[in-house]
Amino acid sequence: MDVTEFQKDFFEEVKSTAAVDGEGSSAAFVSLTAGYLINAEVLSDFTPAFYVGTGKRNRKIRVDGYVLDDFDYTMNLVIADYSGDLNRDVLTKTTAEQLFDRLIFFIEEVFDNRYLKDIDISTSPADLIDLIRTNRDRIRKYRLLLFTDGFISGRITSIPAKNIGDIPVECQIWDVDRIFRVCFSEMGRQNIEIDFKAYTPGGIPCIEASNANTEEYKSYLCIIPGSALADIYDDYGGQLLEGNVRSFLSTKVAVNKKIRETILRIPEKFFAYNNGVSATAMDLIIEISESGKFITYAKDFQIINGGQTTASLSNARHRDKADLSPVFVQMKLTEIDSDSDKTGDLIRNISKSSNSQNKVSDADFFSTHPFHVRMEQISRRLFAPAVGGAQYETKWFYERARGQYLQAQMRMKKSEKDKFVVQHPKRQVITKTDLAKVRNTWDGLPQLVSKGAQTNFMKFAEIVDEDWEKSNTKYNEKYFKESVALMILFKHTETLVTHQSWYEQGYRANIVTYSIALLRQLIKKQFPGSDLDLQVIWNRQEVPDIVTSALTVITKAVFLSITDPARETINVTQWCKRDACWAKVKACDISLNQNIGKVLSAKDEIKSADRDARSDQKVASDLEAQEKVINAGVSFWKQVNDFSMLKKLHSPDSIKAMRYALQIPDTILSPYQSQKMLELLERAESEGFRYIDEDREIISS
Repeated sequence: MDVTEFQKDFFEEVKSTAAVDGEGSSAAFVSLTAGYLINAEVLSDFTPAFYVGTGKRNRKIRVDGYVLDDFDYTMNLVIADYSGDLNRDVLTKTTAEQLFDRLIFFIEEVFDNRYLKDIDISTSPADLIDLIRTNRDRIRKYRLLLFTDGFISGRITSIPAKNIGDIPVECQIWDVDRIFRVCFSEMGRQNIEIDFKAYTPGGIPCIEASNANTEEYKSYLCIIPGSALADIYDDYGGQLLEGNVRSFLSTKVAVNKKIRETILRIPEKFFAYNNGVSATAMDLIIEISESGKFITYAKDFQIINGGQTTASLSNARHRDKADLSPVFVQMKLTEIDSDSDKTGDLIRNISKSSNSQNKVSDADFFSTHPFHVRMEQISRRLFAPAVGGAQYETKWFYERARGQYLQAQMRMKKSEKDKFVVQHPKRQVITKTDLAKVRNTWDGLPQLVSKGAQTNFMKFAEIVDEDWEKSNTKYNEKYFKESVALMILFKHTETLVTHQSWYEQGYRANIVTYSIALLRQLIKKQFPGSDLDLQVIWNRQEVPDIVTSALTVITKAVFLSITDPARETINVTQWCKRDACWAKVKACDISLNQNIGKVLSAKDEIKSADRDARSDQKVASDLEAQEKVINAGVSFWKQVNDFSMLKKLHSPDSIKAMRYALQIPDTILSPYQSQKMLELLERAESEGFRYIDEDREIISS
């Protein structure tokens, strides 16, 4: 697939989304583009908030949506340039600057009480205005994003930086080509390229740790000025931090008080007191002078440990006006291969190990969690029932990693791609954040879902990680089918809300999550011992009419509740994040139609189905364990045995199982014995075991 094919597919996706949602093509375009950028970690979340009008001196103002990044307090504002024409003219610099000006004028009008008075207090634009005003002293940068469905002129190399008061303004244009390159690259995120000479004369002094280098990486010990690290952070913000670390830190205190105290009181001792930062990068450029070696350039620069240090330096300078000139920071920079297939696991393992001191659990590094692997495996083999007279079955594609759906098609011939898309329709792609959203909603946590994709996902990861350790058999084929049913229910409810007469083009995401959570609460309350039979939705691949009728009533009640003028918080978006909001919604007096009982399951039936599904998953897990042990081979297990004997890692059960493992393929281990072998391998690897094949290559660690 090239960018031209992507553009055509993107246009079709916009059209189909607009037709289903009924919100207009421009709104669909903005929503889909924002979704791509969230997956690429350019945006942490997105809230639509369309407003167009005029300000003082008849200046044109417009905004299409926003997200305030509460990690680095960058206010992201979006404006759309949508035409729907594949053959449209390129976007010129003049037009781009005019559109950016409309966003700048909007921000200026927010602080001028003479304008924007016509905006209803219970609308998304009003929430945006309130958010900007409330955080006026905390916002450190405005990042303006122009989404266009065309291509930018080759003459646009950069947009001049601007300021609003003393707050810097960064302008980014996201055309079709840039979306394609960034969101569907092998890295799956936007590369950050650092010219260190722009931040400190000569670059970053370094020493190569030659004895620690391997074919996979090279390591350098560096000293970076605190002011340079703060400058880089100011320019790139949260994008500078490796994704999982950023997600972890955003749920904790971003600025460490002790680090701040050192910066303010004894900055000259910062180097001695602070643990420094660890980073990874590709394609380093190193220059040698009489003074030594200096790193002058790095591609895909990512901080994987030291996020608090970095953020604290920047914040101390911004809030406390601290002088960072005496501050120097030690940095371990690991240069990795540009081949993502080789380095993906390496980056994640470095990141996980580096952050062990912060008690980052496996949930924080959830992209490699076996839960994901299992969901992916189930999605690739499980066919959904054919619907609508179709003579073929389809699959729901679970994206374990960003951009998998598009990347799977990158090297396909047209005939192969057409077949793939028929079997895996774009509307049937499930992302990790989608799954977290529908599952936490169903578990009665709409206030958490309303806090945004990142926060909600991290909580979901913690829940799954904890459950997985107890028993992973609950995450089985039935669980996946029910998750798909919830996805269908969510999409259906989104469309339902959009077409209601009372809907005012705002808070749809909040209305949907609260309505589905409330539906389940009402069922449990009015039909004790019963629950909605999600298998019915899976079998039909659509929502039964009786459920639609109930949701029609519920969604209106939820809308009236969350926008009630008597709510405790004026800002509706913020109000929906509070437990008190959920408590008030649950108090809504709604009687469900008794006919809904036809699509409910009794508690005994649910438990029986769960037992059967768990049993089936145990069989599947046992077979998987046996397959892993057999495929590893005798040579592998002999090295594991020798290492385990040396380190005294064996248990009585593993000793017995090892006798059979050393006779593969003449003998086959039982499921129990296979599990014991895998447990032994895990203990061995935690003690440093590495398997070396006949060519002396390490292929397991």
